[in-house]
Amino acid sequence: MLNETHRPDGVGNGAPLARRLWLGGLLLAGLWLALPQHARAQPSVAVESAELEVRDEPEAGLYLNAQFTFEPSPAIEDAVRRGIPVYFAIDFELVRSRWYWFDKKLASATLSYRLTYSPLTRQFRLSRGALAQPFDTLDEALATVRNVRGWKVAGPGTAASREHLLAHVRLRLDTTMLPKPFQVDSLTNRDWALASDWQPVRIGPLSQR
Repeated sequence: MLNETHRPDGVGNGAPLARRLWLGGLLLAGLWLALPQHARAQPSVAVESAELEVRDEPEAGLYLNAQFTFEPSPAIEDAVRRGIPVYFAIDFELVRSRWYWFDKKLASATLSYRLTYSPLTRQFRLSRGALAQPFDTLDEALATVRNVRGWKVAGPGTAASREHLLAHVRLRLDTTMLPKPFQVDSLTNRDWALASDWQPVRIGPLSQR
């Protein structure tokens, strides 16, 4: 019978576990260092501020004001300038926490922006539903995405009490709306991983004085 400990490679089943883990760590480290710098860096989104308030105008309800900070990666900017539409999504959730059960979701909403570029007019176009606005520069268009004001996220009476009330918001690049070849690339290329974690929203007074 062949004794496993006599194999010349020395890393069979009889080899110490610590040695195998060490070799595996070296392999993973080598693969990581072999990746291009742009593939290792992940674009980030910071939520600078976010506040929920009640308003009576233009119609009664709960409205969100939020400020985000982010910069598009070279891959995202290149796609836009080549005429590929990219979509940004801002997600909002309002829940009431319950110690005895799962949190109760009171409201959820998503605000979507479609960003395109026309080589003919050399203008960027940002669409929000049926509304669209042209911009001369990419940064001007993204400034609108970064700064959300007066977004109605829930109707009146959604949250009559602030007790155990929690609100969260995030901003992400919606890669599911990209053309198929770009969707595949986004699975392995971190240049497309533009997203924030869920961040808490400050809740102002829930009734008008």
